[in-house]
Amino acid sequence: MLTLLLFGLAGFLAQLVDGSLGMAFGVTATTTLVATGTAPAVASAAIHLAEVGTSLASGAAHWRLRNIDWRTVGILALPGAVGAVLGAYVLTALSTESASVWIATILLLLGLYVLIRFAFLRLGKLITSKRPGARFLGPLGLLAGFIDASGGGGWGPVATTTLLSSGRLEPRKVVGSVDTSEFIVALAASAGFFFALSTRHQLNYTVVAGLMIGGVVAAPLAAWLVRRLPPRVLGAAAGGMIVLANARTLLSATGAGATITTIAVAAIGVLWVAGVTTAIRSVRQERHVNALAGETGPPGRRDARSARA
Repeated sequence: MLTLLLFGLAGFLAQLVDGSLGMAFGVTATTTLVATGTAPAVASAAIHLAEVGTSLASGAAHWRLRNIDWRTVGILALPGAVGAVLGAYVLTALSTESASVWIATILLLLGLYVLIRFAFLRLGKLITSKRPGARFLGPLGLLAGFIDASGGGGWGPVATTTLLSSGRLEPRKVVGSVDTSEFIVALAASAGFFFALSTRHQLNYTVVAGLMIGGVVAAPLAAWLVRRLPPRVLGAAAGGMIVLANARTLLSATGAGATITTIAVAAIGVLWVAGVTTAIRSVRQERHVNALAGETGPPGRRDARSARA
């Protein structure tokens, strides 16, 4: 019962981040599982099985709030599913030690990207006159799906950030469309892991249930927050946490000494604090600029538009 509650809380927090930013459920939850000693392939399999339920709930919530571009979902999901199956087979083929290093490296890089993007980058406005096409979405889905399954997360960080930077879709529809297409990707990855995992790899279905229940409960709140919550602060906070946790795992796996580990963790801590501080300062500056420009509407919604652009 305690395991169910603890991983229910982990799933709730991970989905709150994912549904608001369009990324980081897998990265956040996999970081938690690997840190508790779960084998990388089993961790990724458990996360994707849980994401079948959380992404379905998230997609339904985004649909009710009209945050979805169905054409984008239709084109993005199928290549994503193919990439996810390939990624599942690659991860299960690696030895446990190699998989630990691989997955920690992928998660650390993704966490660092999220931290830098939301804390330090100056982000411009979107150009929404041209919708993304198949030549753009197909390779994007294939790559994002492969990284997602083989790295225990990455669908959102790759797909959401690429779509946002392309300037071809409204931010809220980017988040809603990526979250909705993730259902197909999670389903395909789960099937891939089901056939690829050997009998010695046993899933803890209590953990899966906890993550799924927590994520489903958080999905409607996250879909509502996507219009109001300043994503800079949430992205910086989540990114720093992911970087710190996976840096420790990577340092331990590579046999780094106590001195090197202490210095690295301290440096990441400083970067994390600086990132969150910068994000808060940026949100305040954006609110001030909006007020001078005479823009109307809830401050959180204005911040979300400007920060996701």
